[in-house]
Amino acid sequence: MDFYVTPITDVARSLDTSPAGLSAETARQRLAKAGPNQITDVRKKTVWLILLHQFTDVMILVLIAAAIISVAVGEEKSAYVILAIVLLNALIGFIQEYRAEKSMEALKKMAANQAHVRRNGQTLLVATADLVPGDVALLEAGMIIPADVRFLDTHALKVDESSLTGESDNVEKKPDALPPGEYPLGDRVNMGYKGTFVTNGRATAYVVATGMNTELGKIARLIQRDETNTPLQKRLAIFGKGLSVGALVICGLFFVAGWLRGEPLLNLLLVSISLAVAAIPEALPAVVTIALALGAKRLVKNNALIRRLPAVETLGSVTYICTDKTGTLTLNKMTVEEVDKSPDFSLPGLSNGDALLTALALNNDVTRDDDGHWLGESTEVALARYAADRDYERTTLESRFPRIAELPFDSDRKCMTTLHQTDKGVLVITKGAVGSLFTQLEAGQQTAVPDLRQRVDAMAERGYRTLGYAGKLLPKLPATLTPATIESDLTFMGFVGLIDPPRHEARQAVAECKQAGIVTVMITGDHKLTARSIAETLGIVSSADDLVLTGPELAKLDEPAFAAIVEKVRVYARVDPAQKLRIIQALQTRDQFVAMTGDGVNDAPALKNADIGIAMGINGTEVAKEAAHMILLDDNFATIVKAVKHGRRIYDNILKFIRYIMSGNAGEMVAIFAAPFLGLPIPLLAIHILWVNLLTDGLPGLALAYEPAEKSSMERPPIDPRQTIFGDGLGWFIVWVGFLIGAVTLGIEAWAIDRGVDHWQTMTFTVLCFSQLGNAIAIRSRQWSVFSIGLLANKRMLAAILITVAGQLMIIYTPFFNDLFSTKPLTWTELGVTVAVSSLTFWAVELVKLIQRKRSKRVQLPTNMSHPEC
Repeated sequence: MDFYVTPITDVARSLDTSPAGLSAETARQRLAKAGPNQITDVRKKTVWLILLHQFTDVMILVLIAAAIISVAVGEEKSAYVILAIVLLNALIGFIQEYRAEKSMEALKKMAANQAHVRRNGQTLLVATADLVPGDVALLEAGMIIPADVRFLDTHALKVDESSLTGESDNVEKKPDALPPGEYPLGDRVNMGYKGTFVTNGRATAYVVATGMNTELGKIARLIQRDETNTPLQKRLAIFGKGLSVGALVICGLFFVAGWLRGEPLLNLLLVSISLAVAAIPEALPAVVTIALALGAKRLVKNNALIRRLPAVETLGSVTYICTDKTGTLTLNKMTVEEVDKSPDFSLPGLSNGDALLTALALNNDVTRDDDGHWLGESTEVALARYAADRDYERTTLESRFPRIAELPFDSDRKCMTTLHQTDKGVLVITKGAVGSLFTQLEAGQQTAVPDLRQRVDAMAERGYRTLGYAGKLLPKLPATLTPATIESDLTFMGFVGLIDPPRHEARQAVAECKQAGIVTVMITGDHKLTARSIAETLGIVSSADDLVLTGPELAKLDEPAFAAIVEKVRVYARVDPAQKLRIIQALQTRDQFVAMTGDGVNDAPALKNADIGIAMGINGTEVAKEAAHMILLDDNFATIVKAVKHGRRIYDNILKFIRYIMSGNAGEMVAIFAAPFLGLPIPLLAIHILWVNLLTDGLPGLALAYEPAEKSSMERPPIDPRQTIFGDGLGWFIVWVGFLIGAVTLGIEAWAIDRGVDHWQTMTFTVLCFSQLGNAIAIRSRQWSVFSIGLLANKRMLAAILITVAGQLMIIYTPFFNDLFSTKPLTWTELGVTVAVSSLTFWAVELVKLIQRKRSKRVQLPTNMSHPEC
């Protein structure tokens, strides 16, 4: 039932109640039926379930399998290292998911603990949880509304609904039923909602919904949906499954082929296990986690606080940014932008004065504190500041024109009037909605109304909120002050246009998003005209194809109709919480990755379910912050764009690591798989493979996380969400580099055995290790030569290479490690040969990049296109 369009008598009848309230017995019966008036978590996870969930990821299961395999081949120490990595990832994931559960706790804290109700005609104080539909709630300033209510009567009642609707102005409430129609929450002026705050006045109201049936409860249900996996999580899941299946197939083929050849089964089993170990990138989860943590650390220096690590890389894949207007795209500071003065009005005693500026200064209730900061409602502050900046200070003017009476603002009149004593009589200054003032002008000015209305409409079309001023001079203060006598026969002074101006850097940030293939969508509580004007100023709306949609218009669209236009909509005006979530989900069904900003409780479901939810750090509620993946510490849209740049860099660097680690693992598998077919012994031991996978892969892989951003990273479109990790040439790179590393490894093995070198395995092991390092140096950029980007551009990479080389030499030349790794010292000549052969991988990758650059020049790509991510 839509209580806001229902007469109050029908509301009482439908709830079977009266102004005297329910009886105690009826309240008990309804409580048993409706349940307590509480926000409940229908899918609350225990600590143990959250912990267990950390071990269900495919890559984690692969690592656990690697540990089991390591134990099977007698490499218990390697198993301990792998299990340590598993536990580290589980701990980090547990902490992130456990903190996410706090969003429900923050929501619960918004509710009041006790409520004043009328039962059996008596006023009682009861636990909020015991409220039931039909109860009569008594409300006054300072109280939190304990349930969703329909007002029975109100007295100067104002409610702060900003946490629920996102609109900062207090809402004046009235008991009258609204005309039939659809109304967003912010326009239901005869309703009150659980968790909102009474700022002024008092009221009596019928409770119409409790617990999870309230608007706050509906938001809680939306928050409790499962979170969306990030692009990297989705791709790594596919990657892990494919890797597991591929490793099993290869090991199975190898085992069957050897068995058919009559190979000893034990030897076949050991070699097959070595192949499985070679296929598993043990360092991948750890390096990805560390890379994300490093990225989060960088982002906080740019005013972006990451609450969930996977959000770091999600930023780089975002295709849509759905952002609030107020405070994010704009300054959240009302400003007078235009003034239209009437020449027909002059003030007594101010022959050279400006009547409109004087009216701006006098007709407001703004004050300043000891530090000179303005105190008052944002619109009035803007008006007073505009006048003061032109030397029309209220305090100075009131010494000449003291206020002697006033008619406060009323939503029905839409006006406020102040009366001031002058030496020629009482000056009346009326401020209000221009349309209302036009009906109160003196007869002589009525002929000018059409022209004035046209000028006001032109200002409104530019997105300005317009306020008009009119006045008159009375001989003395009337004995009775009524709007009918005071606010009539006025002379028009002029009108002003106010706006919350766009942030200076927001337009540039929106342009950068466009260049990067990211669509910016504005979601606001403003009306359609104002929203479109701001969007056009910022460049969000730039063509006739860019649509502006209101909440009621959206409500009329079914899912297919909305899906057909969702990618064309650039502005949504006056939408409710469920609609925000609907927008997010509609874009996600179109394979878009969506970032959503918000600050209110009403934004929490969309923040929770977006690919990346971004809460406001300054003006955001605790519920929004707990539901979000990232918090903007400066509430600035431009910070989001900076975060996207970092996100792209981080995602690129993770792909570089995958490119590096998988091409190396492919080389190991080629060498182990092909050796028996070429009549060669198994080139590597299991401990050699684990050394390469954990240290040789790990240190340079971690250093890749510090690689500078690729040139023009913000001039390319986001990664196609449907593209796998192996897309965009990565799979082919892994294959050919893997075969090259495998061939070089087998080549040195065959050469050493042919020459009778008894420590051929040490040479083979070293070539594999150094080939990996050459690959790490070369793939720092997919397109540009390492010599052009500079060897010192990433000093951590240089340090990682030197440490890894030192570690490999320690294994070769230290007796203790000779025993542990079954290695033998090489002569300087043999070491030189291994280094020379290993460098073939580096030079081959550099040569391919050179060929690709020459091809690109011949194709003559447009200058605004950049190389793909690396």
